[in-house]
Amino acid sequence: MINRTFPAAVLAASGLALAACGGGTPANRPTTTVTVTATPSQSASATTTTPASQQTSQPTAAAPGCLTRYLNGSVGLSQGTAGAIQLAIVFKNLNNVPCTLYGFPGVSLATGTPVTDVGQPSSENPTTARELVTLAPGGYANATLQIEDAGNFPAASCNPVATNWMAVIPPNQVVPLYIPYNSTACQGPTKLLTVTAVRPGNGG
Repeated sequence: MINRTFPAAVLAASGLALAACGGGTPANRPTTTVTVTATPSQSASATTTTPASQQTSQPTAAAPGCLTRYLNGSVGLSQGTAGAIQLAIVFKNLNNVPCTLYGFPGVSLATGTPVTDVGQPSSENPTTARELVTLAPGGYANATLQIEDAGNFPAASCNPVATNWMAVIPPNQVVPLYIPYNSTACQGPTKLLTVTAVRPGNGG
């Protein structure tokens, strides 16, 4: 009988090799699952709105100037003062679209057929400022005319003449409106007429 005895070192080495060969991931090793939820980008769905304070609007263009042929002229309210009379010259828009008046009308007393101006035309009243007045269809504007009494001046320098018309040129026009009105003009260099700038309304 042969008795074979292996050294202890050899047996130890064999045990290590077997342990190495049986290594791996154990069946009961825990695993981790990561769930990722995709969210749409806010920048893709966002709507950009300009604040009201930053929004701009285009200015409204002014209506064209009122032409004489689309205006009616008349005499409105009047009142007497010491040595003069003040009355409203009223403009009415006869057109079916708005128009504007800006500044001072030109006024003369007139007579005859054809109508002829008598004396000096009106002077602008410096106490009234120009303003843009828009007349809607059928709308009104007015100016105040002051007529000094021709009797306040010597007849030799005034050379008074009876008149029955008022020739009124609307602001920025050249063709006059003829308004029936009885008065007395100075045929000489004496100025009797002073007019204000046009204002909104019929002067009532």
